[in-house]
Amino acid sequence: MMECEGIAGIEQFSSPGKGRGLRVSRAYEVGELLFSCPAYSYVLSVNERGFICEQCFTRKKGLAKCGKCKKAFYCNVNCQKKNWPMHKLECHAMCVYGENWCPSETVRLVARIIARLRHQRERSPSEKLLLLRDMEGHMEDMDNEKREMNEAHIAGLHHFYSKHLDFPDHQALLTLLSQVHCNGFTVEDEELSSLGLAIFPDIALLNHSCCPNVIVTYRGINAEVRAVQKISPGQEIYTSYIDLLYLTEDRIERLRDIYYFSCDCKECTTKSMDMEKMKVRKLSDEISQKEIRDMVCYARNAMEDFRRLLEMCELSIDKMSTVFDDANIYILHMMYQAMGICLFMENYDGAVRYGEKVMKPYTVLYPAYSLNIASMYLKMGRLYMALDRKSTGISALQKALAIMEVVHGKDHTYVTELKQEIRGE
Repeated sequence: MMECEGIAGIEQFSSPGKGRGLRVSRAYEVGELLFSCPAYSYVLSVNERGFICEQCFTRKKGLAKCGKCKKAFYCNVNCQKKNWPMHKLECHAMCVYGENWCPSETVRLVARIIARLRHQRERSPSEKLLLLRDMEGHMEDMDNEKREMNEAHIAGLHHFYSKHLDFPDHQALLTLLSQVHCNGFTVEDEELSSLGLAIFPDIALLNHSCCPNVIVTYRGINAEVRAVQKISPGQEIYTSYIDLLYLTEDRIERLRDIYYFSCDCKECTTKSMDMEKMKVRKLSDEISQKEIRDMVCYARNAMEDFRRLLEMCELSIDKMSTVFDDANIYILHMMYQAMGICLFMENYDGAVRYGEKVMKPYTVLYPAYSLNIASMYLKMGRLYMALDRKSTGISALQKALAIMEVVHGKDHTYVTELKQEIRGE
């Protein structure tokens, strides 16, 4: 029997209509840390290897590589030794398979969870409130496409990890994969770039709201929950599972598809921001509802197709601009993608041009303490500095800093490094 340790100031309760949830037993101010949770298991993205330590997720130069596979990198010998129980699952296989070693991040994470579960005898620091095995999985709600994906993941597990792992039975694997699907977290840096995948059982107890009062950020391999609104004793704490820029209809569709529920928060009930997000141009001829619906369909389809093509972005923006205002969320999505393509092509002037069009609407449409706003100020600030627009760049970085001090905490490495960047150190 693994006894529940609990977290000071936080209690689990039965949330009406939502199942399990978390609420506070004391008041919290904006920016205050409610609790932190170390990852139960985690995996660094292959794309980040060589830049970030596999064990502690510290980004630094001069990392030491694994002497055998030459593909895993660490801060020092201590990090390497700590990571060996997990890295040994992959080290030999990477040498044997070479370029053909290609398990998905989900498969890699599940393999590590299985390895840890095999040796676990007591409740981990990640499970003060909820055991990993008790996480919700919604396996009965999965459609055929997701079931087929889980079978493909199981095939990947057997193909790449059978030498070092004893697997539970097929049904147990399906259950674990469904739990990871519903509760896995993408660990992101200060610019919202993906660093890897992790599982945080206690964080999984947080219910969703499109009007969140907390935000989850990362400090290495630890997730931190901080208040972005004042929270009163007895109040439930909510985070957002999805990007809040989307319209109510789109948010609800994403929540149903991934998490199998519909949101009934104040924003989803009133749709108070949808009109702001769906601004149309003021033309001499009134735009009909059918024209708006048709343009929404076009925008949704275009968003799926244009990801890598700047020319298609520009054509799409031009077409939608005949109906939609520049602050319309579909145009904002297109402009954000165009900005990313410009950055990839090292067209920094183009990136700034699109970024400036995105920035002001973001500050209206997102909550005040949003990682999306902070990451945009960071990107813009660094772009301005690269283009020798120092005063404008520092101003943007300072705006990013003001948000980051709340969502990451004033002592976070990201905050310290940004202060140094602003000072020119």
